[in-house]
Amino acid sequence: MRLFAAVLPPPDAIRELASVVHELEGMPGARGLRWTERPAWHFTLAFYGEVAEDVVPDLSERLSRAARRTEPFPLSLCRGGHFGGRALWVGASGDVAAMRLLADRAESAGRKAGVETGEHRRYRPHLTLARSNRGSADFRPYVTALDAFVGQEWTVDELCLVRSRLPRSGVAGEQPRHETVERWGLGADG
Repeated sequence: MRLFAAVLPPPDAIRELASVVHELEGMPGARGLRWTERPAWHFTLAFYGEVAEDVVPDLSERLSRAARRTEPFPLSLCRGGHFGGRALWVGASGDVAAMRLLADRAESAGRKAGVETGEHRRYRPHLTLARSNRGSADFRPYVTALDAFVGQEWTVDELCLVRSRLPRSGVAGEQPRHETVERWGLGADG
């Protein structure tokens, strides 16, 4: 199964961001982008790819330990950025150092469980809003529109293991479906 570790923003933060994204979708050129569906919004901490079912219990145990070793922390959605002409994202503010630590622990849990996690890079918290449909897109106007956005703060208090089911229908624009497989509370009491 195709898995990743994630932090899921709470419904209030999603609603707040959705109103901003609704405005972005009305900007010139927005119809040429593939906008991420709201229920799928998340911060990926570690992407595991295809994981054999017999590895999942060990991975889960290691993620549970990572969650217990990480205290809850404050976070909010804020501002935006882009990865070249490929993707538009909204970032995070608050205890970003704690988020990076949790991402490092989730990546380490995967490696120790025998999951190939690829090249290690410094974690940059981001939630993908849109992708380019064809080639490279100019995301600068959208990033400028997101400059003033600072969402309400919430407490990150859980780590999630999410399964991603890729589209199989061949319908243009169809997006992966995400299903939370397990959740662990952060901190010793989690």
